[in-house]
Amino acid sequence: MLLEAVVAGAKLAEVNGDAPIPAGPVRVAIVEDDPGTRQSLALLIGGTPGFQCVDVHADAEAALAGIPSSRPDVVLMDIQLPRLSGLECVRRLKARLPAVQFIMLTVFEDDERVFDSLAAGATGYLLKRASPAAILEAIAEVHRGGSPMTSAIARKVVQAFHRPSPASAATTVEVSPREQQILRLLSRGYRYKEIAEQLDIALDTVRSHIRRIYEKLHVTSRTEAVVKFLGR
Repeated sequence: MLLEAVVAGAKLAEVNGDAPIPAGPVRVAIVEDDPGTRQSLALLIGGTPGFQCVDVHADAEAALAGIPSSRPDVVLMDIQLPRLSGLECVRRLKARLPAVQFIMLTVFEDDERVFDSLAAGATGYLLKRASPAAILEAIAEVHRGGSPMTSAIARKVVQAFHRPSPASAATTVEVSPREQQILRLLSRGYRYKEIAEQLDIALDTVRSHIRRIYEKLHVTSRTEAVVKFLGR
């Protein structure tokens, strides 16, 4: 990703209104080993209204040490990092920071690796060649409760929903009818706001249900919650 293209793209997105501007800045951390890409992302995020770059790291080890202190809302995580992988970094950070959302950065659409990242706790993924406006939209979408991913990855997630799970089948979890409705809508890719509209309830009510669902199913991400529920 060329630095000039990122800066120009950010300005164009702002002028055209393509880049979403959430209420209050979305705090973003970046974990990327390529210096050029890392700098470009930091400039894009830090230079766009509604977004704040709060932390930048070149490897997983530094991210594990720094991100718990910087407390971002969203982390852009390179899948292929030196030494400890981005996938393992997400797994460890998600266990410590369950409220933080992770977007995986990848050069190729490696379905298996991306799916493994989602299972580890990531919420979505981005190709590194994505436009500046698409990067900002994905960050805002994750912050709103969405999960940016291609249809190929979504199909693998759906297949996992229907895969027998002996461990979860042996466990009975009391999930209320309303929570079941929300889990089914999550499995179809609905965002929190869309679930609220579909069920005619407040957005804060949806978030409260999601928190209870996570507690009941002992999970830390929407992907884990749906897979565990539908695999029972």
